[in-house]
Amino acid sequence: MGQVDRLQLIGRITYYFGWIALLCGGLVHFHIATSLFVGANLSQRNLYEVAVVCFLICIASELRAHDSAGAQVVNTAKSQAAA
Repeated sequence: MGQVDRLQLIGRITYYFGWIALLCGGLVHFHIATSLFVGANLSQRNLYEVAVVCFLICIASELRAHDSAGAQVVNTAKSQAAA
């Protein structure tokens, strides 16, 4: 597994985890599953903060993967031109 694939996998995992945290925060906001998250000491604000952090990590991973993929294409083109 290369660096680009690994970064895209991290981005995908954090993206879905962010949506799950956002959904859980919505459940707490509408008092549907409040007792479940209060028992785990997770407030609505904590769940939303986790979602934001996950989305930021996702964006950073995807940007780094895009940059790394571009750099690999340039390096491949240079090595082919040199040969």
